[in-house]
Amino acid sequence: MPMPSLSFLPRLSSLWALSAMARGRGGGGSRGAAGRMAVVPGRLALFVLAAAAQVACAAAAGHDYGEALSKSILYFEAQRSGRLPGGQRVGWRADSGLLDGKANGVDLVGGYYDAGDNVKFGLPMAFTVTMMSWSVVEYGEQMAAAGELGHALEALRWGTDYFVKAHPEANVLYGEVGDGDSDHGCWQRPEDMTTSRQAYRLDPQHPGSELAGETAAAMAAASLVFRSSDPGYANQLLQHSKQLFDFADKYRGRYDSSITVARKYYASSSGYGDELLWAAVWLYKASGDGQYLDYLANNADALGGTGWSINEFGWDVKYPGVQVLAAMLLLRGKAGGAHADVLRRYKQKADLFACSCLGRAGATNVRRTPGGMIYLQSWNNVQFVTSASFLLAAYGDHLAAARQAAQCPSGAAAAQPAELLAFARSQVDYILGSNPRATSYMVGYGATFPQQAHHRGASIVSVKADPSFVSCQGGFNSWYHRRGSNPNLLVGATVGGPDEYDNFADERDNYEQTEATTYNNAPLMGVLARLHGGGRRFGRSSSLADEVSATTLKNDNQTSLPPPSLAAAAAEDASPIEIEQKATASWTERGKTYHRYAVTVTNRSPKTVHELHIGISKLSGKVWGVDKARYGYVLPSWLPSLPAGKSAAFVYIQAAPPAHVWVTGYKIL
Repeated sequence: MPMPSLSFLPRLSSLWALSAMARGRGGGGSRGAAGRMAVVPGRLALFVLAAAAQVACAAAAGHDYGEALSKSILYFEAQRSGRLPGGQRVGWRADSGLLDGKANGVDLVGGYYDAGDNVKFGLPMAFTVTMMSWSVVEYGEQMAAAGELGHALEALRWGTDYFVKAHPEANVLYGEVGDGDSDHGCWQRPEDMTTSRQAYRLDPQHPGSELAGETAAAMAAASLVFRSSDPGYANQLLQHSKQLFDFADKYRGRYDSSITVARKYYASSSGYGDELLWAAVWLYKASGDGQYLDYLANNADALGGTGWSINEFGWDVKYPGVQVLAAMLLLRGKAGGAHADVLRRYKQKADLFACSCLGRAGATNVRRTPGGMIYLQSWNNVQFVTSASFLLAAYGDHLAAARQAAQCPSGAAAAQPAELLAFARSQVDYILGSNPRATSYMVGYGATFPQQAHHRGASIVSVKADPSFVSCQGGFNSWYHRRGSNPNLLVGATVGGPDEYDNFADERDNYEQTEATTYNNAPLMGVLARLHGGGRRFGRSSSLADEVSATTLKNDNQTSLPPPSLAAAAAEDASPIEIEQKATASWTERGKTYHRYAVTVTNRSPKTVHELHIGISKLSGKVWGVDKARYGYVLPSWLPSLPAGKSAAFVYIQAAPPAHVWVTGYKIL
């Protein structure tokens, strides 16, 4: 029976402080909580104390990572489209989408629905398959020991079989079936859906380098997985991957300009440079062909691989993944020689990602909730938690094998491999229930988990239990708006999760928090295998898990770190972009002193800088001369690039010391 909701407690900071005290994570916070508890009257105080004790017990008891691993893989069977196999374990699902592609003269039956809807979106599906593959590449032995490798391979092949169908010609890729607008106007089981099943394709006249590049990465990574068990299939996947990479690179263009119906749901904000590099590094790993390593190195600046410093990794932004994979090549001695210097620059960015997660990168640190969860956005924030956790666990293992650590900027202590794994574990534990609400955000795991996942199939009675047709609006009237738990348990689904204050509302229409996606689970299955099975991949007699219990993590919300210099990250990795700022005027108004700061950005490289992104923190005033963008600030539209040796300037005014200004990303052409 699920525990009662604690959502009435504002921000739940007192609960977390009490649980932190129980786990020895800071006396100051617990004293503050005790003071607040004194003003809570009677029975409510007892309830809060009991709830806090449950949090502490959940944190102290540990988690069954093997159970969570099994359920994280099982979830993919609930997302299957097409004719279900005889071994289907999610019994409330049935066949669906059996005519997909027929109107276009191609067989597009199969694949995955991305989340709680009935659309097959190509970009998130491809990223899901890439991360499934990487999870098996790194931790397949641990999955096998847990008895789950077979299920993982079945889940992976369900995706790659679909991609083989979706790529009928060298320069043609079908990138979506159905559309979000018509689908989101209906609430139907996939077995009943009456919405559009139009298929959308890419070709030389309608390019889509992000989608073609990500699908190339997925098939190359999967070929590594199947290389020993099914070499013929692996060769087939690798051939498709090479063709798709050539298509993506030769016919460059944004995929959401060709498949415009995807723009409202999976728009590409980072462009296609990261997907091209991502595909190249996977093709090098899968084929050993040096041309792909050359591509990774020679396009490091032009496509942003060594220019972007970003702490987001997911279906849209692949730069941290590229940087970690390139660093792994360097660490394992797989790609030295002429490209060693470029790979070291990739590694600097990989290190910065790791350090930002641990709170050792100054102004670029990742935000965390009061309960310690990585927080980037309100909509499905957990996707970034699972992807970062996987990157940190895998990177930590490779660093440990090379007897190295991640080097942090601004004089901060290096991030040791055991610390990376410990932080990854803390994030997974948060998802599984060690959080202020004592709630598991994986459906079906733990004593308390979401009961109203935003999911069409799970929220409507199974077609096997009641085959009566559920209409488009009938689904809304009878099922979407009903109170109470879903009739079908979406086991293993990792939902979007809580807000920036650790609050969560288990309501079906709260799709930002209660909708699960395939790309939440794909990296999670890898890190769960690592936590369950240990780090045996490199043949070491002991695993990093032995060191985790002895590692004390610092909560970034409780620790102050030395700020970066005014030149910020640009100086840390010898960036060709130089930033200088100075106060040009000061005045006093109504007893407060204001300063006008001028910032000059100079391109010291011999080539033109494009897509320059600037990060600004500690900014309390207004800024002129740059435009706000998703990743910080960009130069104004009338200045799309910065030629060699040229400078751009902007100003801001605030009654405070100067802001922190640094380069977030750029491309050099």
